Formats: sequence, structure tokens, C-alpha cells
Amino acid sequence: MSPLRRVRDNFFLFGLGCLIWYVIRTGLKPSRAVYPCQQAAVFNANLWTMTYLSPVLAVIPVDRFRERWKTVLVVLLIGGGAYGYMRLNDGGIGEQDLTPVKLNIEPVEATESNPSVIYAVTGTNGNDDGVERLIRLMDEEGQPFYQSAEEDAAQGPLGFIGNNDVVIIKVNSQWDERGGTNTDLVKSIIKAIIDHPDGWKGEIVVADNGQAQYGGAGRGGSLDWGVSNAQDQTQSIQDVVDMYADYRVSTYLWDTITSNVVQEFAEGDDEDGYVVQTNIIPSTGTVVSYPKFTTPFGTQISFKYGVYKPEIEDYDVDRLKIISVPVLKTHMIYGVTGAVKHYMGVPSDKLSAGLGYRIHSAVGKGAMGTLMAQTRVPTLNIVDAIYVNALPKDGPKTPYSHATETNIIAASVDPVAIDYWASKNILCRIAAENGDNTSTMDPDNTSKGEFGDWLRLSLDELKAADYPFTVDLERIMVYVDSTN
Repeated sequence: MSPLRRVRDNFFLFGLGCLIWYVIRTGLKPSRAVYPCQQAAVFNANLWTMTYLSPVLAVIPVDRFRERWKTVLVVLLIGGGAYGYMRLNDGGIGEQDLTPVKLNIEPVEATESNPSVIYAVTGTNGNDDGVERLIRLMDEEGQPFYQSAEEDAAQGPLGFIGNNDVVIIKVNSQWDERGGTNTDLVKSIIKAIIDHPDGWKGEIVVADNGQAQYGGAGRGGSLDWGVSNAQDQTQSIQDVVDMYADYRVSTYLWDTITSNVVQEFAEGDDEDGYVVQTNIIPSTGTVVSYPKFTTPFGTQISFKYGVYKPEIEDYDVDRLKIISVPVLKTHMIYGVTGAVKHYMGVPSDKLSAGLGYRIHSAVGKGAMGTLMAQTRVPTLNIVDAIYVNALPKDGPKTPYSHATETNIIAASVDPVAIDYWASKNILCRIAAENGDNTSTMDPDNTSKGEFGDWLRLSLDELKAADYPFTVDLERIMVYVDSTN
């Protein structure tokens, strides 16, 4: 049994920790008191107070307490302040005692033709050379990151990102702490893009739809959380983007337009909002919707059709690239959030629900595969497994204390294969080592409604649209950089 699990099972320690955590975290920013994690902590703290503190105070003579209350208060404030200072400087309540887990990630040789390739990098915290190592690993195995007419290190005609592309970096924004995409990793990806060897002339938008509901504050997503997934926990996505504003980098929280129905640019509608397709996809019962919007730099983007060119009243389909960067974690309903479930941050859940076909309810039927096939499949998926939540059905919310540091990132064109591999080789292994039941995160569990079932249903939707993705081990190739 892990030390953290022992603390959870000892209510005296757990309740005291909740009390201290609540005071320090909320005291830094009182508005956080409404956060669900704060509400849970104060509930446990109240139980602890009634169980342990109230009986002690009840036996202290009133006169003596009146004489000594100031001394008691000063001692509590000094002790609590010292404790809080040490904990804050150690990197967060409940996190500093968690030992990183070093998983032995092995290369895998595919035995069948046309494999889906996964590139994995271990020993990276996102704020180092991990993305550089990832790009170098790709190049060593014949896949350039940069699209260019020149063939050189990490560049060539078959690269992913051209120097004049418009790139949407799709992140997890709905949850704070370790529930959102690592902002150090996003910073490294942005830097890699603008370091294009042909000179950067394009544009980057970091975006997500937290659906204006649920989430860390109960109001949907944020790209400016006060507590984020990074070495510097105050560093939000917005903070990162602000560092690169001179390079045409911006954010767009699609929550702000998720209830606004619009038409396409080519139909004469320049308003930001969601295009809702009128037909229902019968295989998954899905009504497809997607965002269209104008960036702060005046670029008009349709998630489905690409960059709109008003001078010709048409779209540049190929200029728009999607880099999907999900944080790897468990999910209370669907077992696992990875590259496939991550696409739930593209459509409008509210608009689809209003039509009687709520798309979140259709994830278990393969709806994310439908959505990708009907709109746009990511150019590249980069799975953020620097910190993961491997507690069965504990996510998507992931407080610092629920995360396991594994320091891994992995990339693939195939969102299904990378989900299969990452859940099997990261989440399941950590859960098994903790003595937890792995069935809800096991990609080979194909019982109806389980992760392995809806992952394959999503795959069916993509294969029907001629995407050669897979969950077959014989067709999954894994390259690993573990040099750090």
C-alpha cells in the first residue's frame, strides 16, 4: 500500500490535510472557495473538526480558554503559516511527497504492414528539451516534423507543419490543477513551431471548448486557471500564449460561442459561433457541430473546412493543422480520457443536447470517431503523460494529490492506436502497481460501454471514412527516446 493511500485511509491525517489545504489554497484567492475541490475539502475539514477538535475544546474550562485564547490563536497562525509556506514552496499540498514513477517503456516492432507509429519520450517534464527530443526521434525514424520543400534535419515535403500554416493546438481546459494540459508542454510545442527552419509566417491558436458547464469552477473551461498543470503552478495557458504574442499566437475559449448557432463564412455569415449539421449520423446517433471563428489577427477559421479566403469566397483546407494535446487520465463515465475522448472539446454539447442528441452521451457509441471523420482528424496527437491520473474512474477532475508523475510524452497520427498503447502501458501499469482494478481503463475490455468497446466503435467510424487506424498490436510500431 502506498504512503498516499495510507494517508487517505487515516481520517485524522486526511481531514487535517484537507483543513490546511483549504485554508492555504482559498486564502490565496478567496474566489476559489466555490470550486468543487474546495467544497469537498471543507466538507472533510468540518467532519474532522467535529470529530477531533470539538471534544477537546469542550473539556477546556471556559475561564482558562478566555485567558489563553490569544496565545492559542497566535500559535495556530504561526504553525499554520509556517506549514503552508513550506508546502507552497515544496510545490503544492499533497504533491511533494509523491514519488515519480519511472516506467520502463520499450520499443515495439510491428509485424504487419502499414503500421500506426507511436513516438514516445521518457524523462521529460515539459519544460525541458522533451519536445526537441520528440522531433528528433521522429526525424531519425523518417518522419519530419516541419513541412518544407527542403529536405534536411526534421524537415521535408512529408512534414506536419508548414511555415505559413494556421495551427490550432487543442488542449484540455475544463479542469485546473493536473486535469488540464501541461502548460510547459504547450509552451515547448509553440516554441518548436515558431522555430520552423523556413522562418515562421503562420499563426497559432490555443483553443478548447470546456462546454460552459461543469469543470474546475463549475462554469466550464478556462485558459487562465490560477492553479495549472506545470512546474510553476501559476502558469496558465494564457500566460504561455502571452509570451509569444509577437509571433501571432492567441487563445480562443470556444465556451464563449458554444451556444451561438451560425452559418459558414462562405454562406455570408462572419459571426463567431457553432455550425450545426442538420443530418443525424445513425451509426452513433450524433449531431455534428464545430466552431468557426475569427482570430485576434483577423484570420477566419472553420474547424471543418479550413482557413477562409474571402477574396475567392472559398477555403484553404490544407493550411489548417490541428495538434491535439490531451492529458492522459481516467474518466468517471468513459474510463479513459486520451486522444479520442479529448475531441469532446470540439463540438457544442449544449447545442446537441438542445436538439435531443447530446454528443457527450454518445461518446460510448463511438461519437468522437464520427466527429473526427465528419470534421477534421488531428494532424498530430501529442499525449501529455507527464502527470497522469491512474485512479480508476477518478477523473476527469485531477487535483495535484491525485496525479502520478510519469514524465512521458508520446505522439502519433493515429489517435486510436495511441490511446490503446498509452492506456495499456501507462495507466494500467500504474493502477496495477497500486493494487487497483484496471478493468475500466483496459483497452482490451470490450464489454458493452467500457473503454475498449467505445474505442473500437470510434475506430469503426474512422475506418468507414478510410482512415487506416488500428488497435491491433501487430500493426502498432513504437519508437522510444529514453536518453534523458
